[in-house]
Amino acid sequence: MSPQLIKTKKQYLSYLNWVAVQLDKGVKPTTPLGEKIQLVLLLIKHYEDIHYQIPKPDPIKVIKEKMREQGLRNKDLVGEVGSKGYVSAILNKKKPLTLDLAKLFHEKLQIPASVLLS
Repeated sequence: MSPQLIKTKKQYLSYLNWVAVQLDKGVKPTTPLGEKIQLVLLLIKHYEDIHYQIPKPDPIKVIKEKMREQGLRNKDLVGEVGSKGYVSAILNKKKPLTLDLAKLFHEKLQIPASVLLS
């Protein structure tokens, strides 16, 4: 196999199968074949990034889910975020999620900053 840019789904599936077979053989990453596998994996990733994009999560939905997981309610954020009405407005998308609030939710709820800033 001579690795080249993946242009079709058939080629993509063929590369996936080839990699699976090579990995089942226990090829070591430091060998020439191991380096070829790494190159093919990069080509597969490139194809997947284009054809199988994962949508970014809605920051407010993530905040609500994290609150649910941690047993927090809107009133638990009042002291740090603002009034009960302001917290409600943010969680109902009537007020914007500011950079300061994103930092607060990142620290308090352990939400990755990349999610909050998307």
